[in-house]
Formats: sequence, C-alpha cells, structure tokens
Amino acid sequence: MESRNEIVVVENVEKRYQQRGITPPALRNISLSIARGEFVSLIGRSGSGKSTLLHLLAGIDVPSQGTILVNGKNLADMGETQRAKFRRREIGIVFQSFNLLGNLTVLQNVMLPGSLVTRSRQQVREHAQQLLADLGIAHLEQRLPAELSGGQQQRVAIARALINTPSLLLADEPTGNLDSQTGEEVLKLFEKYHAQGQTIVLVTHDRDIAGRASRLITIADGQIVGPASPPPPPPAALHSQMTNPR
Repeated sequence: MESRNEIVVVENVEKRYQQRGITPPALRNISLSIARGEFVSLIGRSGSGKSTLLHLLAGIDVPSQGTILVNGKNLADMGETQRAKFRRREIGIVFQSFNLLGNLTVLQNVMLPGSLVTRSRQQVREHAQQLLADLGIAHLEQRLPAELSGGQQQRVAIARALINTPSLLLADEPTGNLDSQTGEEVLKLFEKYHAQGQTIVLVTHDRDIAGRASRLITIADGQIVGPASPPPPPPAALHSQMTNPR
C-alpha cells in the first residue's frame, strides 16, 4: 500500500521478452519504493535490467506481472494512450542521447511537451524561458541542437523534462555522452533540483556517479542485489507537499 511519503511503489514486478520462442526474464521479482523528494540511483552493468526498470517506471513499457504505482496511479492498468498522457503530466525523462528534434530551436524543443497539456502557449513559453535561464542557456534559445555542445544539448533536454513540473524525473545514463567536466556540471544540476524537492531516479553503470544520489539500488541479472531499504522520512521542507499532494 502506498503511503503519502512514497511516490513510487514497485511490487513483485517481472518483465519478460520473447526471444526465439522462449521468454527469459529481464526483471525478476522486483520490489522497491521511492519517497517524494528522494534522489535514487539504479546501478548495474549493461544488460542488468536497470534501463528496463526505468522504462517501466516511465510507462514506456508495462510489466509482465506485478504492480507499479507512480503518484498513486497503477501504470499497468492504463492503456498506451492513458500512459502517454500520464507521462506528459507527471514524468520527465532525460536520455543519454538527448533526443532533441533537430529542426526545432532550443526554445521550441523545451516548449513542445508543454504544448500538449492544458496551459496557454504564453504560459509555456514563459516557463521554458525561465528554465533555460536557470540552466544558464537562455542566450541559446533560438539555436538549433546541431549548433550546441553536448553539455548544452543535455541542459536543453533537462529543461524539456521539467517543463510540465513532473512529480518524477527519470534520467537514463545522462552523462554517458559527455566528457567528465561537462558530466560533472550536469550532475550538479540534478543535485540542485533535488535540493529544491524534485524526486529523481538516475540509471548508471558508474559507481562514482551513483554515489551522488541519496540512496543507491544495485541491480544484477534482473534482480535487486544491493540495498533497497525503505525510503527515508521526508525532509521538513516537503511536509506541506505530502499533506497537500498535487
């Protein structure tokens, strides 16, 4: 049962993909919970199942069995269209490869998810410009992605993920295509937003990067093999969010 302190609850989840007539499990009996305002790292080698779990948390895919609750909603009970709408409202995703649209400007890329929810274009534009300013790239709003460095593109991707003020921010190897200095700058941005109360789940294979989170969960061969202890009590700053949820 989800408590007010838990934004993510995963119970007895399995995921299987059919390959040549057999269905080996990508995830086996995964159970965990994540508190509002928590910064969690999922760490594991390539093929461990960590990105599969992230896709399930995002509602990009559904479990073969088990329950995934995000902000009290069971993603497995939703159809594909419902999950897409829920994802736009409640979940922001930052990918390793940025996934920006090359024919849109920086500002247009950030505004795009915001245009799909019930806000005026002017409200979305103002919020996008504020996010770009917060991320130090307001001067690039009319540039195309090809004109940006990798670090600048990832900042645009972070702004895009935050445009709808998501309850949950997911990041899949967000520093994987960046040099070490630029990667450090991106990690500091995640720490900044975490300090402001943003719930973050970051997938990585790098233990140093994982160590930047407040809690680390290790996955190997589709199972949790490291600590998956209950989430800690919420910070005092989040008390009002818990007692008056969105």
